Amino acid sequence: EEQNCLLQHQPDQPQNPRVLRIAIIGAPNAGKSTLSNQLLGRKVFPVSKKVHTTRCKARGVVTCEDTQLIILDTPGLTNPHKAKRHKLDKAMLTDPWDSVKHADLVLVLVDVSDHWTRNSLSREVLSCLSRFPQIPSVLVLNKVDLLKNKFILLGLVTELTEGIVNGKKLEVRSVSEPDSSSSAKPPLGITQASPAQNRAPAPPCLREAGEAPAGSGLDSSSGVRAPESRRGPAAAQGPERSGPRDLKNRKGWPCFQEIFMLAALHGEEVDTLKRYLLMQAKPGPWEFHSGVLTSQTPQEICGNIIRGKILEYLPLEVPYGVVQVTEVWEEGAGGELLIVQNLLVPRKSHMVSNRTERGS
Repeated sequence: EEQNCLLQHQPDQPQNPRVLRIAIIGAPNAGKSTLSNQLLGRKVFPVSKKVHTTRCKARGVVTCEDTQLIILDTPGLTNPHKAKRHKLDKAMLTDPWDSVKHADLVLVLVDVSDHWTRNSLSREVLSCLSRFPQIPSVLVLNKVDLLKNKFILLGLVTELTEGIVNGKKLEVRSVSEPDSSSSAKPPLGITQASPAQNRAPAPPCLREAGEAPAGSGLDSSSGVRAPESRRGPAAAQGPERSGPRDLKNRKGWPCFQEIFMLAALHGEEVDTLKRYLLMQAKPGPWEFHSGVLTSQTPQEICGNIIRGKILEYLPLEVPYGVVQVTEVWEEGAGGELLIVQNLLVPRKSHMVSNRTERGS
């Protein structure tokens, strides 16, 4: 009742409110929900080690003074073949695209610990970026703490950005930081070539969208770029379809405005990203009351948490066919919740597998 009341209330916004809608996209299991939870400061979205834990788009809300960030946590971008294999709802194919369409900023998350996928953006991610080139995008390299050799990031940054960030050619160099206390801080620096003869032309997507990138500085302490001044309108007017069209041989995206490197699971460098997002907010009305943390109902949150545990502890493909039916939802005298769910599985053999797993 309290959550419904807050969602129905008019936002208690200040006199000069600012807002930013952020879509987080990436391959399945890149850490999108973990990053969203860290930005929110609470575990709102389900997390597990298996892919496709997030099944639908959900919104998280960060309210800080006069600024409200609306985080659109989305399912991992996938294709019809994989969706069929994991028995995924059709909405999982369209929800990420729909979220990006309504976003002011796109965070593209890459799991740098996965050596099979880290050297290039997925075809689905590139298609999404190419479809909405007028929406500013930021590259976020996640799970940096799991890399024993941080210098791998030198090549990754070049590959994933095609050597261009914010419309300028990158210069990547080694930086000695023996006293760094954060494992997410790589021993490298990324700067933009400032001489005119070294400056790369604006990438096609920016030229076609008619958007001139603004300059920004480098935060030398963390190896990520930090803005000196705020950008122009978050969503510059441009054609509905533009940008690089030949995605077959493309590995990176030359239209990122910033690069961040962090370890979302441990919260390392997440505050750096959060400060940047707050600075990018533009004047506009709030969407939610300041007391709202998510658009989900308590039942949806708890149901997702349970499903995350099902995915985490049941083997192989079994969890993807499970249907959850809530039988009991009661609040105890001490405020605790008593929840009883029936888990319906498509095959009798799954029931035997579940009992064995639970017994072990």
